[in-house]
Amino acid sequence: MKLASYKFNNKVSVGAVIDDTICPAPEAYKGMKHFLESGLTAINQLQDNINKSSDLLSINDVQLLAPITKPNKFFGVSLNYADHIEETGLEKPEYPTVFNKQNSCVIGPDDAIHRPRISEKLDYEGELGVVIGKRCRHVQRDQATSVIAGYTIVNDVSVRDWQMRSHTWTLGKSFDTHGPVGPWIVTQDEIKDPHSLSIKTWVNEELRQDFSTTNLIFDCYYLIEYLTQVMTLEPGDIIATGTSSGVGVMMKPRGYMKPGDIVTVEIENIGVLKNPVIEEPDSTRFIE
Repeated sequence: MKLASYKFNNKVSVGAVIDDTICPAPEAYKGMKHFLESGLTAINQLQDNINKSSDLLSINDVQLLAPITKPNKFFGVSLNYADHIEETGLEKPEYPTVFNKQNSCVIGPDDAIHRPRISEKLDYEGELGVVIGKRCRHVQRDQATSVIAGYTIVNDVSVRDWQMRSHTWTLGKSFDTHGPVGPWIVTQDEIKDPHSLSIKTWVNEELRQDFSTTNLIFDCYYLIEYLTQVMTLEPGDIIATGTSSGVGVMMKPRGYMKPGDIVTVEIENIGVLKNPVIEEPDSTRFIE
């Protein structure tokens, strides 16, 4: 099942994407996090609506949003592919290097990525995102599938000079609009193996990244085991599992994104996440 958050008639709802339509979930569910918290009950009710083909909407009549617009936790993992480590010249980590992306960076499909007025070093990172479906702590690796709601696409947009200003990387990874997620969550029953998916990233028509999750150093299940030794994960939390080689900062000349570009990330069996790049508009200056 492809679970989407969408806006229709100025109302935000949850539903299932079926070809070029959306089947709404019952109105009782107030957003994707609430839907995921409700587990199989919510999935079964949505499946009943699908079986009845009731109230289908054309996908062209709705605005797809990030599946989780405000995740409580949005993690990134650096240096999780050997070829990316090789191109950076850094050493293979003994443990996962985990950083935060603040949830104010999240945008959805077709939303604009802003090149900030304070930097031109704007980079892309196509990544597989794991979405947590159950509140959990101290999860063993062989239990990890029981707490995963599904998988999505993440573009871990990075402002490279700000990223390197501190060891935490948080600021350089958390600019507004620098967390494209979507276009939906694909549930586990449709992903036989998250560790054998191809990922491709284009800037305009140029293929920049072409790799497979087969080459993850710390796989999805291990990352859940590792993180839940420290903290409780909750429905809607997102783990972006890292990117491979081909990022703009390592190109000669640098391949940074610029206004007018379109960046596209495609993951096998999930879909396509596409976002335009624009200059940060003056409307971002405000005080409330």
